[in-house]
Amino acid sequence: MFSIKRLGGAFLALLAMSSAAAAQDNGGSAFVRITSDVITAFSNFVFSEVTMFGAQMPWIVVWMGAPMFFLTFYFAFINLRSFKQASKIVRGHYEDANAPGEVTQFQALSTALSGTVGLGNIAGVAVAISIGGPGATFWMIIIGLCAMSLKFAECTLAVKYREVRADGTVAGGPMYFLEKGLSARGWSKFGKALAWTYAILAFPSILQVAQVNQSFEAISFVTGFESESSAWIYGVMLAVLTAIVIIGGIKSIAGVTSKLVPLMAGIYILGALVIILGHITEVPAAFVTIVQGAFNPEGIAGGIAGVIIIGMKRAVYSTEAGLGSASMAHAAAKTNEPVSEGMVALMEPFIDTVLVSTMTALVIVITGNYIVGEEVQGISMTSAAFGSVISWFPVVLAVAAFLFGFSTIISWGYYSSKVWEFIWGGSDRSMQIFKVVYCVLLIPGAVWSPQVVYDLMDGMFFLMAIPNIIGIYLLAPELKRDLHSYLERVKSGEIRETR
Repeated sequence: MFSIKRLGGAFLALLAMSSAAAAQDNGGSAFVRITSDVITAFSNFVFSEVTMFGAQMPWIVVWMGAPMFFLTFYFAFINLRSFKQASKIVRGHYEDANAPGEVTQFQALSTALSGTVGLGNIAGVAVAISIGGPGATFWMIIIGLCAMSLKFAECTLAVKYREVRADGTVAGGPMYFLEKGLSARGWSKFGKALAWTYAILAFPSILQVAQVNQSFEAISFVTGFESESSAWIYGVMLAVLTAIVIIGGIKSIAGVTSKLVPLMAGIYILGALVIILGHITEVPAAFVTIVQGAFNPEGIAGGIAGVIIIGMKRAVYSTEAGLGSASMAHAAAKTNEPVSEGMVALMEPFIDTVLVSTMTALVIVITGNYIVGEEVQGISMTSAAFGSVISWFPVVLAVAAFLFGFSTIISWGYYSSKVWEFIWGGSDRSMQIFKVVYCVLLIPGAVWSPQVVYDLMDGMFFLMAIPNIIGIYLLAPELKRDLHSYLERVKSGEIRETR
């Protein structure tokens, strides 16, 4: 019998092995070198380029960008015209306590936001600017706006085709809507093949190393603890904290994230606003710098196409639109109307990329704390920008970065558990094993460089989008009918506000 004692024993044994590895500087360095080489090769494969309109562009970036623009037009700019309705839904105006699901629509949004509003908006923007200059931010914003339509589509489908079990628990996401949705259209074998392809490609997302890496970078920037052994110890600490939360499942995760997300976002946004408002006369010039850099980049490999690609990569990582991951959290929402949850979901890219990422970019540009073309920088660039104006803010940012990273890790713990459950089954023993594996794999995240970490995460995340987007294209006509029906019923009063 696989008991909690054995689970704890296995976890402690693996932590001890990691600590021993940390104590061996030579062995640890060899581990870092070898894994870094493998990750770089993997990234080069995923982002291999094709020629389009005379410009070289990674094929996977084209694949990700196309549905964002297509669905924005196909759904008649649902990303812009549904804000009022979405805000009412989030505030509980249509709440139904008897609806199937495990968490409120606000909690589902908080859980999903904790996986998107985070280090991608703090560190990811800095990475984009360090490689592609301020102009990369402009393309992040454009992609973020269009990503709202794609997020709407995948989250609506996740609720429509979720599995609500006898005990009230929910399983949803691309694995389910690809299989069930396409089967309903008579393509059962193809749908099942796409569902399993997604699950297999999503399985490596169990490695949430970017969050560990960038939160450690923020803390080391303040404390000066930068040794490899410190990185290993930090990874162990974060793994233990994660284990404590994810044992409770989605209700525990939603309870934590619904409190953490507003707190950490508030801290960060307040700090950014202090700097922006304190330099309000410089904001127009900062926007000019960003726009000019988007269309007239200097010294950037690939010119405009290069800047667009960089902005796209970082925006996709920030919003997760098209990856299908956030749809697993939204599938757990208490609602009888799938479209309503899709509307809630489309607010994510606007909040995390259009608002928070723009604030980060403005702070970096206004303070002049960027050097394009140097070694790739992450959160240390953002921290330096804040610190140049508010001397003590890097300490606050380090705390916020930890909270951002931690909340994202526990959200992805839920996402990864659903993928694991689909592949290996959802028995108690299977899920206990998952929790051990997930937590232990967090440990080495802090020892790699930011470039290596983002190469790994980009490569894994982008591949998940291949089967997910195929399914969304095929189910788009059905989504359009559902959207029209929902809006008509709201207009006629058939769907009424409950408060």
